[in-house]
Amino acid sequence: MDLRKKEILEHVLKLFMRLGIKSLTMDEVAGQLRMSKKTLYEHFSDKNDLVEQVVSAVCGHHRSSIDAICAKGLNAIEEHMEITRFLVAQVGGMHPSVQYDLQKYHPKAWAILDTCEKKDVHRCLAANLRKGIREGLYREDLDVEVITRLYLARVDATWDGHVFPAESFSLPDVLWKHLDYHFRGIASRKGIAYLDKKAKNPQA
Repeated sequence: MDLRKKEILEHVLKLFMRLGIKSLTMDEVAGQLRMSKKTLYEHFSDKNDLVEQVVSAVCGHHRSSIDAICAKGLNAIEEHMEITRFLVAQVGGMHPSVQYDLQKYHPKAWAILDTCEKKDVHRCLAANLRKGIREGLYREDLDVEVITRLYLARVDATWDGHVFPAESFSLPDVLWKHLDYHFRGIASRKGIAYLDKKAKNPQA
């Protein structure tokens, strides 16, 4: 991908996160980016293509960022916290209509996001569970595949505006509470002690 196109995708992502997707036309996107509509169409055939390429770029960024976190050598609990911290930073300022807009108006883009996120999260979480078991922080009797699938199902619920309407719930807050709920169900005694220590002294 050439640098100019990469920059356009990054700017468009910020627009979508701030204003939503449906509300923006290609004319408005071009205006916000201070470029001609002709230049925009040199890179993207239509709005569907633009949204799909933005989503693909997001998936790639998330994958590389999470892989970098996993390469730090943190213990399993710290690793999962760091990944959640990254994801919270990504969605913290997201317009509440983004998920709905993708599902209703850009189903192909939604399928790309749903597939890549589930595949990457499944891979990452399963590896984290196995790591935590080896370190003695997670229970030895965990069924990694079952817990991974349960986690993914619960994450889907956190994004569901019917379950957690944006006017009543903060998505970052829900994600952190979900992580604590997850940890308390899988942690060994050693893991619980570590979590309690972290709760008393987050910098420890």
